[in-house]
Amino acid sequence: MNAPAGPALDPVRAALDRALHALAAVGPDLAAHANRIGEILWSPPRIVVVGRLKAGKSTLVNALIGASVADTAALEATAIVSVYQDGAPARTEAVLLDGTRRPVDTVRGAITALDIAPHEIAYLHRRLPSAAIRDYTLIDTPGLATLTTENETRTRRVLIDGFEQTRTASVDADAAVFLFDSAPRADELDFLRHLGFTPLTTLGVLSRADGFGEGALGGRDPLEHAEHHAATLAAQLSETVMTVLPIAGLLAETSHTGAVTEQDTRALAALVDIEPFDLIDLLDSGAHDASDGIGAGGSVSIEVRNRLLDLLGEYGIVHGRTIARGGAAALNDWLVARSGVPRLRSVLRYHLGSFAHLHRAGRIIGELERLAYTHPDRGRIRAIVDTLRTDPALHTVVLFGHLKAMLDADPTSPVTTELRRLIEYPHPAAALGLPPTATGADIRAEAQRKLTWVHTCALSTLTSAEDAALVSLIHTYGLMLR
Repeated sequence: MNAPAGPALDPVRAALDRALHALAAVGPDLAAHANRIGEILWSPPRIVVVGRLKAGKSTLVNALIGASVADTAALEATAIVSVYQDGAPARTEAVLLDGTRRPVDTVRGAITALDIAPHEIAYLHRRLPSAAIRDYTLIDTPGLATLTTENETRTRRVLIDGFEQTRTASVDADAAVFLFDSAPRADELDFLRHLGFTPLTTLGVLSRADGFGEGALGGRDPLEHAEHHAATLAAQLSETVMTVLPIAGLLAETSHTGAVTEQDTRALAALVDIEPFDLIDLLDSGAHDASDGIGAGGSVSIEVRNRLLDLLGEYGIVHGRTIARGGAAALNDWLVARSGVPRLRSVLRYHLGSFAHLHRAGRIIGELERLAYTHPDRGRIRAIVDTLRTDPALHTVVLFGHLKAMLDADPTSPVTTELRRLIEYPHPAAALGLPPTATGADIRAEAQRKLTWVHTCALSTLTSAEDAALVSLIHTYGLMLR
């Protein structure tokens, strides 16, 4: 339950930490509950990566971790949920359905053999000494609704159906990264709704952006095309995802795992003078010059060509040839920039991560409320919960809880829109829908108008969720007026 050493606590964590200490002081058995809940409070947010089979989930996980540890081809491994957490020494355990753990052999982080039947495994717990995942834990999941129903069933068992049974297995997720090609299907959106996240804790990823539209050999740059399409999708899916980011998964994995060598770079640079149509023939052809890898006129052996395609894809080869003249470091920097991962990392850390902490705080309050219903000392526990709920530091957490309830009850309600804006924008002007240039008088006038509107809505509520949300909105706008 003790807070990790470091900088001063943020107000939300500080308030929750005080509540857990108060809970532990009630009695010895509650101290055990406080320690269990404290592990949730102090562990990094858990971000689950979901999407159909071959959507690029494991490829993206490898890029974010910075090592080729997530299996991207073997069905045996990709059909199992894997939890990636910062920790040393590197080790992998299979957590079985009965909660027991068995070590799994790995070489340089990759699983060498799995001598346990996949249907006996709840998830693989993989600890890696990686600063890249120090701020969050990644959960890689099987593909949804593809090949067999078993893959989807296993994901649901860990994240939905088996929620109560697997709580102690540390796979509770606080946010989701949702990968799809072109546009998500209806069954995928339905699955997301079952996960229980909000648009603020769900990030959409348009995967394989380097092959979007006409692809690397078309008339329009696929990454630019994907960028425009992602913006359109973000507007269309605003009730489901925070935003949509285009990601070139192959470029991301190759650049972030250090797979490109100087030899690869020289082979790529040797193609720089080939005419575009000849290059297309080279990439599509099975013919090869097997002499030394680089033939006359810039042709390459089938082995070298296939390796470049595996590392860079058509886009990386076509558009990276000139960059390769500057050496492997220059090429890798270009791949990183074109992959979209730097922006993704920023969103994960500063946006999705912050809302994941709100989700986490709400879960902790839920844990305490369940104790208040089931424990003999329910009166003292209820007092702790009431103190938390009225703490100004947790006001946004309370609003977030109302947003989740309203998304279930009526996602298109104006009340739902108001809650989302108040949570998403911390500055009063933006939270009220005003421009940044709004004066204090403007803010007070708008807060008064909103307060009047909320009181009017409260006269005829349709659901208990709306009724509770309106009470909090009245309190919120009243605070702004004061």
